[in-house]
Amino acid sequence: MEGLMRKSSKLVGLAGAVLALSLLAGCSSNEPDPAQRAVNAANRADGAAARAEAASQKSSQAAAQAQAAASRVEQAASDAKAAADRAEAIASKTMSSAPRHHARRRHHAADEGAAAPEAAPAPAGGEAAPAPAPAPAPATP
Repeated sequence: MEGLMRKSSKLVGLAGAVLALSLLAGCSSNEPDPAQRAVNAANRADGAAARAEAASQKSSQAAAQAQAAASRVEQAASDAKAAADRAEAIASKTMSSAPRHHARRRHHAADEGAAAPEAAPAPAGGEAAPAPAPAPAPATP
């Protein structure tokens, strides 16, 4: 960019010199002579160089902003993955340490100390009634 500024300032200086020469020569024709055309071309080139430099600065700023945005997105993705890993570890630990309910069959006669004669008869086939299903484990947040 600094080289571009040097070139544009040289062009402006050259254009000024050509303009001064054309004024000293006293050319008064309606059609611009080659020197005047050169000055006009130099002025247009100078304007184009200034616009190109401004566009270059804007594109550099846009590139820096895009890079910063990409970095933020990457950091957010990393944070989300870490949070998911922590949640998975907590869920795994909670599931492995949950109390296990084992169904136990109770013998009522043994609890009372002796068999009671008025106890309900055993179901057909001589099997004891099935034990009630265990209560579901409490939900963990």
